[in-house]
Amino acid sequence: MNEQIRAREVRLVGPEGEQVGIVPVERALQLAADVDLDLVEVAPMARPPVCKLMDFGKFKYESALKAREARRNQQQTVIKEMKLRPKIDPHDYETKKGHVVRFLKAGDKVKVTIMFRGREQSRPELGFRLLRRLSEEISELGFVEASPKQDGRNMIMVLAPHRATKAAAVAATAAGAKPAREPREGEGTEVPPAESVETTAQ
Repeated sequence: MNEQIRAREVRLVGPEGEQVGIVPVERALQLAADVDLDLVEVAPMARPPVCKLMDFGKFKYESALKAREARRNQQQTVIKEMKLRPKIDPHDYETKKGHVVRFLKAGDKVKVTIMFRGREQSRPELGFRLLRRLSEEISELGFVEASPKQDGRNMIMVLAPHRATKAAAVAATAAGAKPAREPREGEGTEVPPAESVETTAQ
């Protein structure tokens, strides 16, 4: 930029995008000074390099605003994890399902892991049955993005929110409201979400 440009001549572009042509760098710097703008190298690898007359401070500010707006509008995919045992207690199952429902309502994907121990590894159908039940019971909020598959001692399934569910979560976030959650049994106020809760009950 400005005196840091080492090329002897540059292809100059005016502040409105008009082509000025190839000029000595000294001439380009003089033109920039005349209109109180900066000479900025926009294509240094070109021969000769391409430079533009611009207000560099304003350019950086506007670029930062655009980047901030792009990050704000970007829908980042978050994957939560929920761990279950194949012989999970009914009450624990309902609690875990409540977490899954809350995650989906928040617009997040959920990786559901069934953990097999000991002789349970010879009964994979228990895991399939549990995952199928869960997917059916949350079908109004989400769908099975990755079908259940065995991974060593674990069985994994990925659930994703429906478009309408995710859109509602984005709208709630934009409005400054927290996405709806399913309260736990016996509680009257919200508690911080647990991204991964492991049940050890047989």
